[in-house]
Amino acid sequence: LSCGALFSAFVPAPRAPVAPTVPAAALSAAALVTPTAAYADEGAVWIPALSAVGAGFAIGLAAIGSGVGQGIASGRCIDGISRQPEVADDLRGVLLLSLAFMESLTIYGLVIALVLLFANPLIK
Repeated sequence: LSCGALFSAFVPAPRAPVAPTVPAAALSAAALVTPTAAYADEGAVWIPALSAVGAGFAIGLAAIGSGVGQGIASGRCIDGISRQPEVADDLRGVLLLSLAFMESLTIYGLVIALVLLFANPLIK
């Protein structure tokens, strides 16, 4: 077997056509025009629509983060109580206090969502 026969068995893959690129000047012009389009008088739906999306993200992430944190904290508290039942009262008090703080962060997310939906400072 010669080296030439070994290398001739492999056929190079066909190259994909290169997509045309957008010039940087067009992208920068689009970036400069986009904020003014959000404040246009006719058809100005960008800010309320994006505020609704932001409100959804705010309450969703706050609820998910708080739920995961509360689950982990409760599980660790149950583990601690099962290992040392004599400190159950102390652990329960600390757990309830930490759950209250975690829930307050969820309420902050709710307040941000409500501000974005009903008292949006970005809308004229």
